[in-house]
Amino acid sequence: MHNTVEQYESIIFNCKDIFAKKTKDYGTAWRILRVSSLTDQIFIKANRIRTIQETGINKVGEDIESEFIGIINYCVMALIQLELKEDQRMELPADETTELYAKYAHEAQSLMEKKNHDYGEAWRDMRISSLTDLILMKILRVKQIEDNKGKTIISEGIDANYFDMINYAIFALILMSEQKC
Repeated sequence: MHNTVEQYESIIFNCKDIFAKKTKDYGTAWRILRVSSLTDQIFIKANRIRTIQETGINKVGEDIESEFIGIINYCVMALIQLELKEDQRMELPADETTELYAKYAHEAQSLMEKKNHDYGEAWRDMRISSLTDLILMKILRVKQIEDNKGKTIISEGIDANYFDMINYAIFALILMSEQKC
């Protein structure tokens, strides 16, 4: 029997740890990026994953797992940027950044638990390549919403798509860890 919540929290713990360490190394230099630039960073990572999945060739050497972690962390950065869009500070205190990270990680987990209940953990029967494709589709949706100046007629907003990408990336990491066992 799978313990999805435990697996999810373990991955978030690891992602948050990497985020905190990089914040110590670089500060919050990412605050200079517009949300659309963060979307493009997520696209680059997801596209690299797809290329490696399709070709089986990894010339850079960084593993796919680290790219999924990057997607999660860039999505959190984007959510923080959306919240702090009027805040002009380039450098955020480490504790504030960590609290914001925890806030969005908790919101993503809450959403996952609700959807996981309704969908019956259907993601466990999906291919990792399909999760990659779903992330890419969500990125294209976000880009379209950004091109529409954030306006939608009937669709979810940008933030909902970032939360979905976080969860798809975590699902991929869970499935990858189970395949290694």
